[in-house]
Amino acid sequence: MFTGLAFDTCTAPPLATMNAWRGTSPYGAAAVYVGGRNRGCAQPQLTASWVRAVSAAGWKLIPLYVGAQPPCQTGSSPERITAATASALGASDGADAVAKASALGMRAGSALYLDVEAYNTADTACADAVLTYTQAFTRAVRARSYRSGFYGFASSSAAGIAKAAAQGAPDLPEALWYAKYDGAADTSGSFPYAAGLFSGHRRGHQYQVNQRETYGGAGVTVDRSAWDAPVAVVG
Repeated sequence: MFTGLAFDTCTAPPLATMNAWRGTSPYGAAAVYVGGRNRGCAQPQLTASWVRAVSAAGWKLIPLYVGAQPPCQTGSSPERITAATASALGASDGADAVAKASALGMRAGSALYLDVEAYNTADTACADAVLTYTQAFTRAVRARSYRSGFYGFASSSAAGIAKAAAQGAPDLPEALWYAKYDGAADTSGSFPYAAGLFSGHRRGHQYQVNQRETYGGAGVTVDRSAWDAPVAVVG
């Protein structure tokens, strides 16, 4: 569990940068892309030794897995959900997310955040496929004693999960990380859904993107999040 400010950037920064930022930046946690066929950046720094070192320095880590993307999404994703494959893909991707996180030294009890990008939630068939996939991913993660989280856009992918939660759907992620670029570094006043949803330290809010920041002489372009939710368990 971590409460405070977090950042994410496409490629995990070098250890020297993480050390330079530790204690000089406002951040206490960093999101890292641990896997998924739709992961967009190479991760030359992201190794088990890097995870151990940054964790020993005091950083908390937020594992992101860029799994299959919605069937109605624009653009070209290497892995797409279909109605026919949603359940099987979710199960295999959930198992793969655990394997990737475990190989990095992130132990059972870690929260793994499924990254689903924006799509048209008015497309019912598309939304249903995303939900089926997410539920299967969650079941697979939980069966291996990890925790399931979800990252998505407040007006689309995250909204679909919040709607399902409000309706009492089973097998949903326990934490919701919503992208809402309002500049508000909080997880309460900015929360765009019913107040009771994902309460009790189960929210992240990505509130600003593409910010160039320099601390300790090291510069990185990051997205900013307010965090009050589970993170990786290391050590």
